[in-house]
Amino acid sequence: MVESDYVAEQMSGGCGSSEPFALQVIDDSMEPEFKKDVIIIIDPTGVARHESYVFAMVENGYIFRQLVIEDGKHYLQPLNPAYQHEKRSIEFSAIEGVIVQQAAPNGKRKDRKHYD
Repeated sequence: MVESDYVAEQMSGGCGSSEPFALQVIDDSMEPEFKKDVIIIIDPTGVARHESYVFAMVENGYIFRQLVIEDGKHYLQPLNPAYQHEKRSIEFSAIEGVIVQQAAPNGKRKDRKHYD
């Protein structure tokens, strides 16, 4: 999960609202793909597809999860099996951006991972 005042400003349609931005993952709910403390790059203009990693507004807070589309319905699910009970239904319009890259804090360029 990620949250900050900066996110609220980005998502509110401010000056840089269409520019990619970075946040740090603060828990283990998306492991093993995204370890706690990695940096994720979110593209607000990215296209969300089945199994994309997305950043969404849920219950007046932001959350980072994998998007699952089943029978025309949209769900957010964590990757860590310990959090599988947190799979939730959402409206597609709740998606605020798509994760396009991750990097370890203080990591090297060769260690970055990109997502389509």
